Amino acid sequence: MAKRFKKDVPAYFDYKDVKTLQRFINIYGQIEPISKTGLSAKQQRQLAVAIKRARHLALLPFVSQG
Repeated sequence: MAKRFKKDVPAYFDYKDVKTLQRFINIYGQIEPISKTGLSAKQQRQLAVAIKRARHLALLPFVSQG
């Protein structure tokens, strides 16, 4: 399976950077798996924490209307 997002990956995932975080969320509001993001395990964990923080601060929705 091809890895999609390997290029243009930031060095640090900021919870306030909603536009970047939305690239890693599918149409249903779920975090994309590591096989599709192409990130390392450490980067995937940092991404998940940033998305969860953004959700709690109402910057991102918990679910979408997919």
